[in-house]
Amino acid sequence: MDRKGVFICIEGLDGCGKTTQAKLLAGKLQKSHSAIYTAEPSRGSIGTFIRKSILYREKRLPSVVEALLFAADRVEHVQNEVLPALRQGKLVISDRYVYSSLAYQGAAGLSLEWIQKINEHALRPDLAIFIDVNPETVMQRLKANRSVMENLETQRKVREIYLQFVEKGDLIRIDGNKPKNAVAQALHTAVLKFLNANH
Repeated sequence: MDRKGVFICIEGLDGCGKTTQAKLLAGKLQKSHSAIYTAEPSRGSIGTFIRKSILYREKRLPSVVEALLFAADRVEHVQNEVLPALRQGKLVISDRYVYSSLAYQGAAGLSLEWIQKINEHALRPDLAIFIDVNPETVMQRLKANRSVMENLETQRKVREIYLQFVEKGDLIRIDGNKPKNAVAQALHTAVLKFLNANH
């Protein structure tokens, strides 16, 4: 595949500041690179359905259904947004990607191997970063209209799975408990280090 750009995904618990940081990062990188921000669930038909009909239900759907929907949205996201940008040589910053499925549906009890299997067509990111914030802290930050996945027990399990991928070297951990500017600087430094080493 003729991808000339760089694909970076930013992961973390709900309320960790990941969306703010991903947007700040894309903004900073636009000064030196052609960078774009994107997110999952995507703006496509499946992602829109997930946001409107799945995330804010009173009761969670079976985790198998969640995992399949997110995997389907991911294929659409990569084909419609990520790959075209990479082929143009752009730096793509994705707010959530496949590690979110592994962490959230894995925390709901699904096999990580099965989640990886249904995501085998997902493009592998060049760099994946986990913004690590204490679950107790994110629960204080989250507003009253929480999604079906935003409770303390779930967030603790999700963090454990993310940290497994940090230990394996698949994710780079950044301390998200620090002030916003310090987190932004650490994120920017990690990405520049990667770009300088690999491109």
